[in-house]
Order: sequence, then structure tokens, then C-alpha cells
Amino acid sequence: MTEAHDPGQLDTGAVTDWLSAHLPGFRGPVTAEKFPRGQSNPTFRLTTPETSYVLRRKPPGTLLKSAHAVDREFRVQKALAGSQVPVPRMYLLCEDDGVIGSAFYVMEDVRGRNFDDPALPELARADRRAVQEEMSRVLAAIHSVDIAAVGLSDYGPGGNYYRRQIDRWTKQYRASETTRIAEMEALIGWLDVSIPPDDGQRTLVHGDYRIDNLLFADDGPRCLAVLDWELSTIGHPYADLAAVLMQWHMPPGPDGRGLDGLDREALGLMSDAEFVAAYCARRGLAAIPDLGFYLAFCNFRMGAILQGVYKRALDGNASNPERGLAMGATVPRFAEQGLAATRDMT
Repeated sequence: MTEAHDPGQLDTGAVTDWLSAHLPGFRGPVTAEKFPRGQSNPTFRLTTPETSYVLRRKPPGTLLKSAHAVDREFRVQKALAGSQVPVPRMYLLCEDDGVIGSAFYVMEDVRGRNFDDPALPELARADRRAVQEEMSRVLAAIHSVDIAAVGLSDYGPGGNYYRRQIDRWTKQYRASETTRIAEMEALIGWLDVSIPPDDGQRTLVHGDYRIDNLLFADDGPRCLAVLDWELSTIGHPYADLAAVLMQWHMPPGPDGRGLDGLDREALGLMSDAEFVAAYCARRGLAAIPDLGFYLAFCNFRMGAILQGVYKRALDGNASNPERGLAMGATVPRFAEQGLAATRDMT
């Protein structure tokens, strides 16, 4: 196992042997190229003489309980095949840690455009809004999936989604906490007592819906695939909607990758209100009450996630340790944004 302690490496010999035995039509040899993105589950393009695949694996080392659930990623994307939600074709899931040191799955290598910056600087002004409209369409499609029909009714427990999520991510945050962050403590305390009444919505949720987790066609705004389903579950849809706005509230540039302070109208980009209205129209909703709560929740959860990335970087288990340390430094910013959203509700 050449990569047992290095998430940046992959035992291509072991992968070749396993796929040769389990994937019909597969022919090696394999070369592997690690994608720079994917702090949680290291992801590789596998290239053979005839085609290419994508392999996504759990990182090696000691992991937080319930984190890095590649089995869940595989299940949900396989269930969505043929739906209005674009996903790669799923080939195989390997839960035997003995093959490469941790569980992994292999899927279709979807080739398309990936936009890392929500300001979409690589597009002409006239083309930007269409991409955001497509983001809205796909998000509404995720939340409109008939979970019983696709076999996902048991994909998440019952009960109040936000109660469950706040408890879970508070526990995860405590497990990876390295120093006390006053703003995070205040945000956790506010969320704990501010959950809105249950409105009965129970849908598939992506859990990390943002533009850099989507692949778009080379010749237009059509979304080819929604990626990174690690945090998906059955829950409440407004968390996904608020996650889009949360990213937009970050500073622009390579670190924040947000839209804060930009003249969106001049850039041809939607405002928060326009994006929310487009989503509501597609789902037949009048409005989103308590939007400040959902924004506060998303900032809290992102802060908890990034704290985990930071802790793994310190422990040597991060996919990209240098980037992991930098991302961990943004936890206070997300906590501050979350508290700002709580004030918007008063």
C-alpha cells in the first residue's frame, strides 16, 4: 500500500487489479491524477488506454464518526440516474479497506466546465445570468425528487432536520476544536434555541450546493453533473438554498470566492432576492420565511466542516494540507457571518 499515510497518492496497481476483477469491460493499465479540489474525500482521474474514470475515496487515518461517507455518495447518485438531477454514472463501490487502505467508488468521468468563482469572470456578461438560472433549476429539481420512487425514503432519519444537524455538527466541531472561537460559541447558542417550527417539507438535500460542485456543458449553461454528495440526506430544502447565498456573501477573489461588495447588476449577476424568487417560482412557493435562520445555520455548518479540515491538516490527514490550514483560518469569518444573519431576523 504505497499510499497508506499519504492521501495524495493512490496504489494504481491495486486499483487495476480490483477493477479488472469487478468492472466488466475494464482494461488497464491505469494512471492516476489527483484533482486539486476535494478537501474531504480525495478524488482521482483514472486514465486507461481506452477511457477514463473518476475514483473518490475516504482519506486514510483516523476519521470523525459518520464523516467521509463515500457509500452514501455512491448510493444517492446511483438512485438519481435518469432523474431531472444530472449526476455521473456510478460504476462500483468498494467497501473493503484492504484494497487501497480505505473505501472508494468509481464513477463516470464527466468532462465539462467547472466554475470556481461565482462572479463567473471567464464568461461574457450576457452569459452569466443563464448559469445562475440553471443553478436555480437544478436546485429545485433536487428538492422535487420523489424520494420514495427513487428508493431514498430511508436515506435520512425522521424528525426535525435542523435539530439533528445542529446537534451533529456541534459534536463534530467539538471533536475537531483547536481553540475557543467566541463567535462560534454565540452562534451555536443562538441556533440551539431558534429553530423554526417544522413546516412539513422533507426532501432530498445536497448539503454543499454551490457553483464549484457543478459541471456545465462547454457550449452553454446546461448543468452536466452535480458532484460532492457527501453531506446529502433527507432533510429540509432551505438549507441548500441558503448555502448558495452564504457563498455569495463571502469576499471576492480566490480565498473567499464570493460576491460581497461587487456590483452584481453591472456584472450581469442575480441578486439574492432574484435567485430566491427564481427558486420559489420553480417550486411553487410564495416566499422563504425565516431566511436569516437558514443563513445562520449554513454558516455554522460550514465553520464546523472547515474546522474539521483544519484539524485533519494539523494531523497530516488532509487531502491538501496547505490549503486545509488556509481554509481553517476562515472559521471565524463564517461564525461572524452567521451571527450577522441572526441580527437580520430581528
